[in-house]
Amino acid sequence: MSIEETTQTEGGLSRKGLASGKVGLLGAVVIGVSCVAPAYTLTAALGPTVAEVGVQLPAIFLVGFIPMLLVAFGYRELNNSMPDSGTSFTWATRAFGPWVGWMGGWGLIAATIIVLSNLAAVAVDFFYLLISQVLGDPEIADLTLNLPLNIATTLVFIALACYVSYRGMETTKTVQYVLVTFQLIVLAWFAVAAFIHVANGTAFDATRVSAEWFNPFAVGSFSAFAAGVSLSIFIYWGWDVTLTMNEETTNPEKTPGRAGALTVIVIVVIYLTVALATLSYAGVGDGELGTGNPDNQASIFAALAGPVMGPFAILMSMAVLSSSAASLQSTFVSPARTLLAMGHYTALPRGYGRISPQFKSPSVATVAAALAAAGFYVFTRLVSENALWDTITALGLMICFYYGITALACVWYFRAQAFSSVRNLLFKFLAPLLGGVILLVMFFKTAVDSMDPAYGSGSELFGVGMVFILGIGVILLGAVLMLIWARINPAFFRQDVLTKGMAPKQ
Repeated sequence: MSIEETTQTEGGLSRKGLASGKVGLLGAVVIGVSCVAPAYTLTAALGPTVAEVGVQLPAIFLVGFIPMLLVAFGYRELNNSMPDSGTSFTWATRAFGPWVGWMGGWGLIAATIIVLSNLAAVAVDFFYLLISQVLGDPEIADLTLNLPLNIATTLVFIALACYVSYRGMETTKTVQYVLVTFQLIVLAWFAVAAFIHVANGTAFDATRVSAEWFNPFAVGSFSAFAAGVSLSIFIYWGWDVTLTMNEETTNPEKTPGRAGALTVIVIVVIYLTVALATLSYAGVGDGELGTGNPDNQASIFAALAGPVMGPFAILMSMAVLSSSAASLQSTFVSPARTLLAMGHYTALPRGYGRISPQFKSPSVATVAAALAAAGFYVFTRLVSENALWDTITALGLMICFYYGITALACVWYFRAQAFSSVRNLLFKFLAPLLGGVILLVMFFKTAVDSMDPAYGSGSELFGVGMVFILGIGVILLGAVLMLIWARINPAFFRQDVLTKGMAPKQ
């Protein structure tokens, strides 16, 4: 479907032909929670965050929650005014012009493509772990170390997720209800069981919950504080998928924004509950089950599920598998719809703007996202496993980059309305401004810190850390591709399609 076949609105915005009215508020929140993937994220992030900030883990989770909520308010206001599946790309283009808008879209696409490959890798690891637990054969878990088998299985997971996403939001929503419900039940089970152990005196290192745990100023140093906040920002990432579905939701001007804010709130409640249960049960020491033990920090649930949940520990493996698999599928929503919008508005070849006639979903864009994720995974695994994990660490740079741009786009787009009411001042100006500034400060701080090879796996090139090279390199690659496409098809960059503008005065 081309632009000429759709009804244009102010600034050149137009619908893409996606199936409308398929997702309500509950469905959007479920898909948002799925994309954040709490079970997968917690098992990977709890340990490293404890290593940085110790018992101030709940405080850091709350501090990381603040910019996410502030940015979510900005996303909500932009969506209320301009519901469009291109989200960051479209809104930044309308606020700042085509060049900044294109880079905002690239930041979202690059981040999600990279995390898709990682989610598939984690799903494969827990897939073989689960089989080994069911069959009682530990050697099966080591099959994930077989590189050809690992790559083949990962590609199968990506293909299956692509297939579900290609079939549209009805299939996506149905799958997510099952997978998200299961992982939340298991996380609640783990937390309750941990608190029961503490109450019964059977916990490994029972530690009484203290108000000091919620004091961010008790963190030992600013470097540790910044590292902890950077990690906590990453664990909230993904809630904005609720906005990329805005052309497919009921009440597209209101539902996506409400779903985004609700998703962030639901996630922080989950994180705080599990964090308090884990710290209370295991403490922060480096003993056998302590969260400060480096051997436990790569996957905290792998270490604690057995002692906490007993014979039901296998459910945690299933929960992390379902979490990563669910997120793998739901994460396809964002890059596919951003690519769709960029093709639709000629910021990329028009082929990306095609819609499946049967499923009313992005066809070429969904397959392209899958191929990109598969290619990225194969390349990085063949080059070095460190390269894959360093790129995941570099995700923080891209997340702060495009979230920050989008938040400031809200401030600039609504500048004529900012001081016309208290509500506008809070939600269209102060909240997104503060959230955007925090994230862009974190972007530059992380960029500087990641130049040190010690930031990440220790890999380097000419003395510069690989995390910095990969993170900034991906952003610069986007700039190069943008310049090439601007020479090939300059219409979008001349604002012949989408025009720069601002919200009218109220």
